[in-house]
Amino acid sequence: MPQYGLVMTRETAVAHWERTDLVQTVLEALVAAGKDLDRLGVDDLAATDQFHGGGRPVTIRLAERAGLDRLESSAGSLKVLDVGGGLGGPARVLAAHYGCVVTTVDLTPSYVEVARVLTEKVGLQDRVQHLIGNALDLPFAEDAFDVVWTQNTGMNIADKETLLQGFHRVLRPGGTFAFQEPMAGEGGPLHFPVMWADDISSSFLRPPNEMRDLITRTGFRMRSWDDVSENMATSGMPPPHAPQRIIMGDDRLRLIAAAGQKNLAEGRLVTIHGVFTKI
Repeated sequence: MPQYGLVMTRETAVAHWERTDLVQTVLEALVAAGKDLDRLGVDDLAATDQFHGGGRPVTIRLAERAGLDRLESSAGSLKVLDVGGGLGGPARVLAAHYGCVVTTVDLTPSYVEVARVLTEKVGLQDRVQHLIGNALDLPFAEDAFDVVWTQNTGMNIADKETLLQGFHRVLRPGGTFAFQEPMAGEGGPLHFPVMWADDISSSFLRPPNEMRDLITRTGFRMRSWDDVSENMATSGMPPPHAPQRIIMGDDRLRLIAAAGQKNLAEGRLVTIHGVFTKI
């Protein structure tokens, strides 16, 4: 039987991810990368605001796989809920390139603060809002969104049943659930540290077949299911303005990268892009 870890408390999760002075650190990194803070566009943030495996290219890939350019909404623009929105990079891409109106929810206050600052600097505050909130207790009405979107969010969440039920509740009938999620591979337990955990006590991965079955039982119909693990492979350190270096620091990131390469090579970790429709 796979090991799912113990229950991770909200306080423990925030402690793992929270960073002090993060807004200033991110802005300084952008300046060091040659960006003009008074003339920022969404594309200027591409290397800095996508805090998930694969960066912006996999965000675009998932959006295309979900068909966001073809979906229709009774409200005109697609209403998207981005759960675990992080620094807001995916939300800004969905708003700027696909015309979506996006609400993000994230547990970490410093990430939400950065997300709000960057969204305002690129002039998207009328299309993207960022909220502090718990993925297991979404503060929205039933059927409120056309799309529920999440990238690398469930790794610290053991209660995936409640998580998925919440996604289903806030998504309108016929709406789209699109996700990118690390899952447990067949190669054995993870090598640690990984980006989201120092050890098994706060890492909650399940195998792809179990997750696919759980999503279906929750009330979704599968449209696509792709193993994109190869897209996560990296070599060397990312640039200094990359979010992984800004948030984790170089020393810790080297340990994470070494463990990550082993996990991928040994089939201990897989990353899935899934697109489902609410029945």
